[in-house]
Amino acid sequence: MNSIDVAIIVLYVIITLAVGVWVSRKASKGLDSYFLGGNSIKWYYLGLSNGSGMFDVSGTAWMVGILFLYGVKSFMFMWMWPIWNQIFVMVFLAVWIRRSNIMTGSEWILTRFGDDRAGRASHLIVAIFAIVASIGFIAYFFEGVGKFMTIIMPWNAALEIGDTLLLTSAQSYALIIILLTTIYTVKGGMFSVVATEVLQYGIMVLAGILIAIYAFMTISDSQLDAIIPNEWKSIFFGSELNGFWNGKLESFNMLIDTQGYKMFGAFIGMTLLKGFFASIAGPTPSYDMQRILSTRNVKDAAYMSGFTNLILFIPRYLLIAGVVVLALVYVAPSLAASSTLSGNDLEIILPQVINNHVPVGIKGLLLAGLLAAFMSTFSAFVNAGPAYIVNDIYKKYFKPTATDTHYVKASHIASFVVVVLGVIMGFFADSINSITLWITSALYGGYVAANFLKWIWWRFNGWGYFWGMLAGLLIATLQFLLDQNKSNITPDMWLYDLAHIPVIYLFPVIFGVSLLGAFLGTWLTPATSMETLKSFYKNVRPWGWWKPVLNSLRIDEPEIRSNTNFLKDMFNCAIGIVWQSSMILLPIYFMVRDYPKSGIALAVFAITSLILKFTWLDSIRKNAI
Repeated sequence: MNSIDVAIIVLYVIITLAVGVWVSRKASKGLDSYFLGGNSIKWYYLGLSNGSGMFDVSGTAWMVGILFLYGVKSFMFMWMWPIWNQIFVMVFLAVWIRRSNIMTGSEWILTRFGDDRAGRASHLIVAIFAIVASIGFIAYFFEGVGKFMTIIMPWNAALEIGDTLLLTSAQSYALIIILLTTIYTVKGGMFSVVATEVLQYGIMVLAGILIAIYAFMTISDSQLDAIIPNEWKSIFFGSELNGFWNGKLESFNMLIDTQGYKMFGAFIGMTLLKGFFASIAGPTPSYDMQRILSTRNVKDAAYMSGFTNLILFIPRYLLIAGVVVLALVYVAPSLAASSTLSGNDLEIILPQVINNHVPVGIKGLLLAGLLAAFMSTFSAFVNAGPAYIVNDIYKKYFKPTATDTHYVKASHIASFVVVVLGVIMGFFADSINSITLWITSALYGGYVAANFLKWIWWRFNGWGYFWGMLAGLLIATLQFLLDQNKSNITPDMWLYDLAHIPVIYLFPVIFGVSLLGAFLGTWLTPATSMETLKSFYKNVRPWGWWKPVLNSLRIDEPEIRSNTNFLKDMFNCAIGIVWQSSMILLPIYFMVRDYPKSGIALAVFAITSLILKFTWLDSIRKNAI
């Protein structure tokens, strides 16, 4: 790299560390201050922080690869996470969650199931899930940032003793970046995380704008027309995804056939099925839930969640589409000619473009922006995961009475433990894609059933939640171990066939097993106490099957009314999904110079924004208090 680019990156790292450490002085007042910022941070800062946390480098590299290969249809791949969750949170879940006035997602569970044995079992299992998910995401970041930095940095950072290779160059770079990020995150808690993420968001937006301008100025319309097939720009699809590349790029069709998305209709069906249930289940006990719980009040929680959607997608996809435009012209021919073309090659398109096809200065800012994307997401998980270890396990079961200083120190130790475990898991990961699919399809598949039922069914109890979550976590873990060892299984065994099924298609199995555990655990044990249910319903006021609880409440409080907003909320969610999709498609179509479709996407964005203004925003202003 040019010395100017190196200077930009070094300056960014110094400023980030300085801001994180300087702000950390506010975090020593106790757990509430350390993990929630004392509920004093303004909603728009939390929204910027939340958006920054979702702008991760591993996910960006993955999205560059799938947009490059599959074209505009690839925006539907994002439904695997599912990104709809942010819309459902915006419309109604943020309000429901924030009304609890607690610190973590597992502590919130106690308000639903009570503090008896059943409630504590549900509380413990969701805390374990949160910790496992945080470790999994840290492994995901470890794999992504290591691969990214190796291709960008000119130096070999491998660690060898004699003929023994202790660390590859990718692992060494990943450890360095993780160490730097861990320092300010552990020291400052939520205050440092939010302050640095707001700074990092600004850098990422600047990087996205610069790369988009550069791609627009250096690549002509005729160059794009010559290389992009018409099918690449289409969002429509059939039951199968047929290869649409031709000429020198025809080898990409083989890659499409082997990626596991060939049965595209079935794949989208799985993502729709999972997307709906996972979205109503609510945010996982992770950093986005911590942002909701950190807001000052219920109304701010809704504003923050809506703002996150608004500020995230357009700048992120400007960057992604800008990189893909450069890759299609400069990288595609040599990549298609490779005799060893594989899915892993898609993950290195992003660093290849930056390394070879971006000018001095812009390269440094773009690298700083992508490094910011990694650091912001990583720090968000490092802040969220330990909250469950300290507040929900250590404090509740081992050390219920101690000083605030003691708990903050325990949080520091827990943070380092979570990071170390995540790094160890990252050493054994094959690729970004393998961890992505495990987290989105397997791990979250085990989360969905129990957390869907907790909102809508009064009879669902703590033991049902515990066994539903445990069944999901066990089968998700078995699936991960099977996938990681599929190369060692004899081809004529039934396990071989099972191990080679794309994980997204196993979602119904994982969901079904989890659902069975939830129902058996519920029906074979007593219901949650009516007093707990009445308190929960009166406070949160969800819609669903709550009639016995509502009738019991009305004995003493006849003015209590049921929540009849289900149809309105679902309408707003449907409009919100279209709104969200328009913010993804607009920068993509703009960057590939398809101006008619850009105009359509812009019109859809304007119309859906106007609808949400009247049907959601005005309602929040009047009622969400």
